[in-house]
Amino acid sequence: MASLLSDPVAQFRLDNKVALVTGASSGLGARFARVLHAAGASVVISARRKDRLDALATDLPGAVVIVCDLADSAQRENLIAQTIEQRGRIDVLVNNAGLGYSYGIEHETLEQFREVMEINTTAVWHLAKLAGVHMVQQGNGSIVNVASMLGLVGSTPVKQANYCASKGAVISLTRELALQWARKGVRVNALCPGWFLTEMTAEMDTDEGSRRFIAQNSPIPRLGEEHELDGALLFLASNASSFMTGQELVIDGGWTAR
Repeated sequence: MASLLSDPVAQFRLDNKVALVTGASSGLGARFARVLHAAGASVVISARRKDRLDALATDLPGAVVIVCDLADSAQRENLIAQTIEQRGRIDVLVNNAGLGYSYGIEHETLEQFREVMEINTTAVWHLAKLAGVHMVQQGNGSIVNVASMLGLVGSTPVKQANYCASKGAVISLTRELALQWARKGVRVNALCPGWFLTEMTAEMDTDEGSRRFIAQNSPIPRLGEEHELDGALLFLASNASSFMTGQELVIDGGWTAR
């Protein structure tokens, strides 16, 4: 206790920890990898676009690049196996990769819904299962599932039933996995961003109607900025949240408080 009082920031450090980040080729995933690396973690970065991963790795000395299409279960299994083979362990898993389609359900196809559920939900379940077994064996670990505030509330007038359904499932999955592993040293929490500027929301920052929608409906009347998730990510990934599991941490400018 005395050491924590003398240096309370130390509990946010990730020295000697191995952190795997999916969807790391751009946007929030790339930022997450940079933040975890800055906190001392040895990072493993994964996505489909190798050129972008390689470019990111040049800024993260020691980073391991593993190309993976999360729609393929065999590639998911290889991702976890290669991470353990090359780094010896997994201490932090950040399930960040995701996608969504913005259509009214009348125009949304079954194939699109299945694709979103596969990436946003099934892949999260599968990677958590694979990494979690390893974490249970080593007696500790932290899984951070990147869900969304749209797993808690509807998104209309931005119509995307596929995305809302998948993120709601991730939040429920997070709670159940947390309960199953709470006495085995493995914590599972969900990070739920609101409207942040990413590849998926790029038009919201340039379209006047979208900007007005955010300004009129968000208590903090703007999109979130990447760095505003840094503290929440480090909190969930590190020992700073050692007594927290099965929770969703919502960073949404107050959107869901209304």
